[in-house]
Amino acid sequence: MKHGFPALLAQALLSLILVLAALLLYDRQVVRPALRIGVVDVAEIYRQKETEFTRLITKASSEDDRQRALAMARDFAQRLPVALEELPRECACLVVLKGALAGTSPQMVDLTPRLRQKVGMP
Repeated sequence: MKHGFPALLAQALLSLILVLAALLLYDRQVVRPALRIGVVDVAEIYRQKETEFTRLITKASSEDDRQRALAMARDFAQRLPVALEELPRECACLVVLKGALAGTSPQMVDLTPRLRQKVGMP
């Protein structure tokens, strides 16, 4: 009977360690990313790009200048949806529009600068 108790204790300890490791992994991989929220201010980015486009169009002195401004707008329109789709994968979080939020929390991360970078804005 003496040999059985230490083996049982070792087995229980090993099971406890495995359960704790699984819970820690679950917390790091599932729970914490679900609690993190990425916020993007798409309206601000649109306003900035619209201002840039308007400035380029109004200063355009030739058809080539206008075509460059239109190409810039088309490029932005194509890059923005792709960038918005990539953000949740990059941050491993839920991404929402800033205008859809009523408040803030410590789990929120402002991804607007990253989105601006992804669409080629300074």
